[in-house]
Amino acid sequence: MADQWVSPPMQIGTSPYIEMQILSHKGETKESKPFTSWLFKEGVAVQDVLNGMEKLVSEVDVVKSFEWGQDIESHEMLRQGFTHAFLMTFDKKEDYTAFTSHPSHIEFSATFVAAIDKFVVLDFPSVVAKSPA
Repeated sequence: MADQWVSPPMQIGTSPYIEMQILSHKGETKESKPFTSWLFKEGVAVQDVLNGMEKLVSEVDVVKSFEWGQDIESHEMLRQGFTHAFLMTFDKKEDYTAFTSHPSHIEFSATFVAAIDKFVVLDFPSVVAKSPA
């Protein structure tokens, strides 16, 4: 299997080394899952921004799924002002690129920039450790 790679052992916390094998075929398409967390500016009509985001993703066909939620449990010290989390799924990285360059996304960016004080973006291929039942 010359076109596969195996990850090296990883240390998780203070546990002994755990062998994790992540196999990937070259050229295989992977889902792209950008995760963002937002810190809204004071006085922003948050629901208007959320409605705009929902409208945006409904207009762009390459968005496979879109989920969001508001933190209700974390202590301020842990969330550092970030209150909302968003997870989008695309069939492949190129679809995410197409989304970010879509005219509707570019238009929404003006609303987003005006409403957000700070945000974090992580784009990752997911590793399923336990499938949904």
